[in-house]
Amino acid sequence: MLEHGGRLRAAAQRYGIALDNWLDLSTGVAPYALAVPSVPAEAWMRLPEVNDGLEIAARAYYGAPSLLPVAGSQAAIQTLPRLRKPCSVGILAPTYAEHAAAWQREGHRIITLSEGSVHRALPQLDVLLVVNPNNPTGRLIEPIRLLDWHHELAERGGWLVVDEAFMDCTPQHSLAAFSDMAGLIVLRSFGKFFAMAGMRLGFVLAAQALLDELEQWLGPWAVSGPARSVALSLLSDEQGQRLQRERLLADGARLATLLRDSGLPPTGGTALFQFCSTRRAVPCMELLARRGILVRLFAELDSLRFGLPGDEAGWQRLEQGLRDCAPILASLEEPH
Repeated sequence: MLEHGGRLRAAAQRYGIALDNWLDLSTGVAPYALAVPSVPAEAWMRLPEVNDGLEIAARAYYGAPSLLPVAGSQAAIQTLPRLRKPCSVGILAPTYAEHAAAWQREGHRIITLSEGSVHRALPQLDVLLVVNPNNPTGRLIEPIRLLDWHHELAERGGWLVVDEAFMDCTPQHSLAAFSDMAGLIVLRSFGKFFAMAGMRLGFVLAAQALLDELEQWLGPWAVSGPARSVALSLLSDEQGQRLQRERLLADGARLATLLRDSGLPPTGGTALFQFCSTRRAVPCMELLARRGILVRLFAELDSLRFGLPGDEAGWQRLEQGLRDCAPILASLEEPH
């Protein structure tokens, strides 16, 4: 199993701090949610049915011609590699590690790419996988460039897979509207923007023929009735979505400013997280953890990823923790 953020119980055990005393900033999940509707009793008692309006609401929200609900985008990440015979898969890195692991597990050849090397590599690729905005760096690639890559791949039966898990606050950059084109597959996460990670819901946006094949692999009732019921309500709540987007964008900017003012200027980020590169990533993470503040360490990148605090007390606690990190960061400026 690959390491992910959100492993709060492990952190509590390691540092001897009770679960209730942590400020968990280790994930990119929104720290506050829209008003959650009650779940009708029949959603628990009956098998899920597809004519409940969820797909219609999701197509309207994402602006996609066709889509398939799945049990979290992770389900699609693990299943898509099974739909192709072993082939060459290019992955823009560094990025979410589950993608490479899933394709490699099914016998595909992985080629790790930088953004600048994609054009030269495309002729030897059957699949190109891009996380946009990228996790953890926050790098956002413009749609026109992605569509150019897709065109070259699709001409010979290739795929462009774009994971848009963090796209909800910047929908103008999404490829959802083009996702019915052959060879273009867009993954969307429901849990991050709507703060419903525990519900395990995502959507695959693609041509209907590919969705039908994917559905055959996943089998019936891939998404639970309660999950469908809650998602239908939230995807239809346009006012709640607007307020959530405005708040997340404002808090994302606030976090970037706080980090910059604390000597950790972000090198990238989204509304849901900020990414900071520093040679003091490990000691800063350890100091914050000893104060009950959990952030995501990317040791191989000398970087930290900070999620958003959910309330003013959390903001003040983070600010104090960063203030305590100042001597560690200042040591970078000392002569060797």
